[in-house]
Amino acid sequence: MRLLITRPAEDAAPLAALLAEKGIDSLIEPLLTIQPTQGPAPNLGGVQALLMTSANGVRAFARLSDARTLPVYAVGEATASAAHDAGFTDVSSASGDVAALAGLVCEKLDPARGSLLHVAGSRIAGDLAGQLEGAGFAYSRAVLYTADKATTLSETAIAALQAGDVDGVVFYSPRTAASFVVLAKKSGLGEKISRLTAYCLSDAVAACAGDLDWARVVVAKSPDQAALIASIS
Repeated sequence: MRLLITRPAEDAAPLAALLAEKGIDSLIEPLLTIQPTQGPAPNLGGVQALLMTSANGVRAFARLSDARTLPVYAVGEATASAAHDAGFTDVSSASGDVAALAGLVCEKLDPARGSLLHVAGSRIAGDLAGQLEGAGFAYSRAVLYTADKATTLSETAIAALQAGDVDGVVFYSPRTAASFVVLAKKSGLGEKISRLTAYCLSDAVAACAGDLDWARVVVAKSPDQAALIASIS
């Protein structure tokens, strides 16, 4: 089996390594390019915990700040692993989506003990702010990177898809899935998709991939990397 990985380059290589352990080959085709924003490190005054919803946010924060002792609440295992790798000493994982993260924070933290800083990109999914502010927390967001969409598929990816050298495509975000749909149609690959499987992190991701005639659309049993990898067959 050979899969097309659409994650940003920083995240695609570790995923390809995990898939290789299962005997699955990968073709990395990043549809988002991560660009750190320019500016000072976030102000951590009065902050009781950091909220991390992507490994890219962890890496962006680590480039700007040496602070590693604040508790980190991560949306899932991949983000938590990136936080550990960056040197954070107190990391908790919601092992799910934004709603799960909000639930974990409400369970473990007290609004009276300080504010929450969400380290994120310029675009976010879900309403983390609304859920936490509704529970009485002071919430702020530090935009530390942008994720720029690809404007075309690479010649390598197009050739592989045209030749039938790819068995499926892996999608982690609604934005990436929607982008692939547009670029596949732009490249005249619509008919080639009908023999491929779309492996999607969540129902929301699958919905954005659904405007192509896939052979199968497989959704992970839970919105985390381990479940997505387990769904691949």
